[in-house]
Amino acid sequence: MGVTFLVDGREVTLDDEDCSLLEALRDRLGIRAPKDGCSPQGQCGCCTVLVDGAPRVSCVTPLRRVAGRSVTTVEGLPEADRLAWGEAFCATGGSQCGFCTPGIVVRLESLRRKGVPAGDRAAIDRALAAHLCRCTGWQTIVEAYAAFGSASPEGRDLAAAARRAELEGGTPQRVAPEVPLGQGGFAEDTAPADALVAVPDQRGGWALGETLAEARRAAGKVQGRRTTAGLHHPLEVPPGDWEVTLRTTWVEPAYLETDASWCLPGGEPASPLANGGAFGGKLTSEVAAVARRLADEQGRAVRVLLSREDVVRRGPKRPPIAAGVRRDGTGVVRVVTTPGIRERIGALAPGLEVEEVAVPGPPTSAALRAAGWAEAAVLLAGARGRAEPVRSPSGAEAEAQLGSDGRVRVRVRCGDPLDEIVLRSYCIGAAHMALGWVTSEGIAVDEEGEPHDLTIRSFGVLRASDTPPVEVEIDDDGGEPVNGSDAVFAAVAAAAWLAQGCPPEWPTGRGVGR
Repeated sequence: MGVTFLVDGREVTLDDEDCSLLEALRDRLGIRAPKDGCSPQGQCGCCTVLVDGAPRVSCVTPLRRVAGRSVTTVEGLPEADRLAWGEAFCATGGSQCGFCTPGIVVRLESLRRKGVPAGDRAAIDRALAAHLCRCTGWQTIVEAYAAFGSASPEGRDLAAAARRAELEGGTPQRVAPEVPLGQGGFAEDTAPADALVAVPDQRGGWALGETLAEARRAAGKVQGRRTTAGLHHPLEVPPGDWEVTLRTTWVEPAYLETDASWCLPGGEPASPLANGGAFGGKLTSEVAAVARRLADEQGRAVRVLLSREDVVRRGPKRPPIAAGVRRDGTGVVRVVTTPGIRERIGALAPGLEVEEVAVPGPPTSAALRAAGWAEAAVLLAGARGRAEPVRSPSGAEAEAQLGSDGRVRVRVRCGDPLDEIVLRSYCIGAAHMALGWVTSEGIAVDEEGEPHDLTIRSFGVLRASDTPPVEVEIDDDGGEPVNGSDAVFAAVAAAAWLAQGCPPEWPTGRGVGR
């Protein structure tokens, strides 16, 4: 049976192969602006399109449901509106990697068509509740809604902006109006249309198919679920007379773009880092090496993709700690065995003795944002009973306060800002990530080390409505530019913990500032 519908103004007819609208758009029509961030759980909003003018999550919409209807992706918006959205997001820093924003732009366009004013934050937050963003902390996205039609990149040095973005994100990144419209150059978007698709199977190998759906069927993919099990803190606080103690659990980096690569026989594989490094979460990703090997074995292009469930099971987590610290900055930190973590803690707190403990669980990494030294900064602040400026190993300095008015105030000094819009966006995003780390983020891992929270909504990332306003003050000292947002991440986490009275376990389960 054929399904006929309009896509971005043109009529198409596709065989109904029991596929989703997202699969039809990306794999059968080559429209790569809608993204797959949850594989498909209908939870991240990256694949949002308009169906007869109403926002719809396309990954869980059966293709047959749009028969005779009109589907509009971000690519099909009127040219002037599409460009205005790209310029608005670029002008406010509402997009960093640009993976989640095509769906967000479509959602905000539906609000604009309804005449929702920029000052109606409650309506905007309700709309954004259908989306997740790891990078920006929501505030700059809300500002982009207000900037629609009045923003322009003229006079801005986008090369300097890209340099600042690379410093903050740890990998080359473009800054341009087309990035928030889905044109960041992700590996999953640039793969040849005729490439074989490879996904992890259930036996430690890789299942191949001519399409993603075929490969997933061959792998026996089972849809992930959110567990009802409680969070588990795998380490016990070392015995001692401590001023403060803290235990953390497994924390998922929660980047939206799942690991992907592709390669031609004898060629170089596409980088899974693409337009964003996942704050260190993809530095050890296996997908590029697998794509090269399989392409050589198969004699044709191969595209390798992890599902959301694969990322949770195989991807690195922030290593849990259990620590006790005295007022003089001495103490003991027990941490799940992680290469390099001892040095990272010692870089900021040489008075802390580090004990690495082998614990069953998912892999951990010291490459994740400020891993080790941010925990050290938090512990020292708690032991001293006050928030102090945090100086990162890169030489940046940041301080943060949680005001009685609910605002987070941040000051950062990290050399030449290069581009204050990008730096501000990363600092707001770092504040958002830190607040979630302290209050809400964590995944359930059982005693055998198996993660059970396999949906993106189960990671605890703060929603737009739960994120307080963040004010950023940038001190330009004229020095060599260095990463500044990691210092902000540590400073905000310390301030949030102090504001809550230094409860001994994270996530605290309390709202920000309570």
